[in-house]
Amino acid sequence: MSVHKQWKKVTVPQIRESKGGEPIICLTAYTSLTAVLLDEHVDLLLVGDSLGMVLYGMDSTLGVSLDMMIGHGKAVMRGARKSCVIVDMPFGSYQESPESAFRNAARVMKEVGCAGVKLEGGVEMAETIRFLVQRGIPVLGHIGLLPQSVNTAGGFRSLGRKDKEAAGIIEDAKAVEEAGAFATVIEGTVEPLAREITEMLSIPTIGIGASPACDGQILVTEDLVGLFSGFKPKFVKRYAELGAAIEKAVEEYAGDVRARRFPTLEQCFGVKAPESEAKTDESKSEAPETKPEPVDTTVIPMGLRSTSFGK
Repeated sequence: MSVHKQWKKVTVPQIRESKGGEPIICLTAYTSLTAVLLDEHVDLLLVGDSLGMVLYGMDSTLGVSLDMMIGHGKAVMRGARKSCVIVDMPFGSYQESPESAFRNAARVMKEVGCAGVKLEGGVEMAETIRFLVQRGIPVLGHIGLLPQSVNTAGGFRSLGRKDKEAAGIIEDAKAVEEAGAFATVIEGTVEPLAREITEMLSIPTIGIGASPACDGQILVTEDLVGLFSGFKPKFVKRYAELGAAIEKAVEEYAGDVRARRFPTLEQCFGVKAPESEAKTDESKSEAPETKPEPVDTTVIPMGLRSTSFGK
């Protein structure tokens, strides 16, 4: 198969038009390598401000800067060939005014080359969403639990249990749609309410801790693959336990280095392993003699993917 495979890019209009159709597959990505691994299987990659907690060890997303989002957005764009890439607007970059939001969002669009931006908020952000959309910046909304407002909301908890709270989230959903968002994330909202909003809106809803009725689903990739072992949110399904696998691999590596089992001459350049190392038991010594492979003297810089080393 040709390495120059042509991908058909998923666009914002295609996401918007998928309302009620095949579910929209979304995941977060913060690096080029992750984007490469996910790209063939998802419709939308979100460069989420959750990277502050996932990659930088922050307690919340509030410390994430616009420069951080742009840097990681560029990395994801280098690895994404098919997916629609959306970048989160971090806290403080869009709340001041529609004009400041446009300046920052325009910078993200120009420097990253992404398909659009995501911002949190409903009724209070409708004017800003409209201002951006009217000036050519596609916006993915975000209602329900708003991580950037965790201090005023009283922590991370599911919302919509009380009538007044549910009514406010419904108003947010309507405001985001009317302002021109192409879709909206619904986070941390009780299932019946998320289902009701999905049925009510004409734009797609993307759930995280919401409802199977949503038009799409999104998770933090590191949660999905088990890179966090300390805490698993209720809404997460683990499809792998990479954290435990990485820890075990590193433990074995450390043991081999301490015992001088790694590297062996097999992993070295310009030298052949002694015949005694190649024949470790009688059965191997009686095996048919094979022609030794030529010694590979190619050294590939560490910046290149490790899977290509020594090929």
